[in-house]
Amino acid sequence: MRRVMLKLSGEALAGENGSGFDFKTLDSICKQIKKVKSKNLQIAIVTGGGNFIRGKMLSEIDKYKADEIGMLSTYMNSLYIQGVLRVNGIDSEIFGAFPMSDIAETFSKYKAIDAMNNGKVVILAGGTGHPYFTTDTGVVLRSIELECTELLLAKSIDYVYDKDPVKYSDAKKYKKITMQELFDKKLEVIDLSATVLCLTNKLNLRIFSLNIKNSIFKAIKGEDIGTLVYN
Repeated sequence: MRRVMLKLSGEALAGENGSGFDFKTLDSICKQIKKVKSKNLQIAIVTGGGNFIRGKMLSEIDKYKADEIGMLSTYMNSLYIQGVLRVNGIDSEIFGAFPMSDIAETFSKYKAIDAMNNGKVVILAGGTGHPYFTTDTGVVLRSIELECTELLLAKSIDYVYDKDPVKYSDAKKYKKITMQELFDKKLEVIDLSATVLCLTNKLNLRIFSLNIKNSIFKAIKGEDIGTLVYN
């Protein structure tokens, strides 16, 4: 049984709008999931919140409270993803790092696995549930807890680069790179705490652009897309 964790960045969900939701983008994602989903493939999703707000954007208040606000934005994204999955005939269930009445049940490894065993896509909201951690750390933590065989990060970038390709025309892209090298060079495609978790738990990941046509379908099917970061 393959169990795939898919991370969708908030910025990617906004599409060309830059913020909020872009139905066309989400609909394409859900159609790709429907196309690839099978009895032998289980899918969990973690989303960022950058299409609404990140805690670090609220520097005028204390970071603890700012990060709590950022975590709430991932619940909004999770609800929208669930709604578009339903439009496409895909059953899903939201588990949150903290409870929110009928919106999300509190995360439980065993309940989430039971939901996947029953054919549902599991959506995981709230990051780690603690301030000072990004959703990158949250998705790695949930991947380890749910014993996922693969971690796929759909971002707004197409590869890992040695420096910002927007600022530097000579930026070098990596098709493959070790997790240790990612850590040593402090390449900020995922945060350092997430990288350390991947290192200590031997978790590999693939980073690719959501803007490439059918990129999620291709990544889940095992095609050589984006950058493979391996241990």
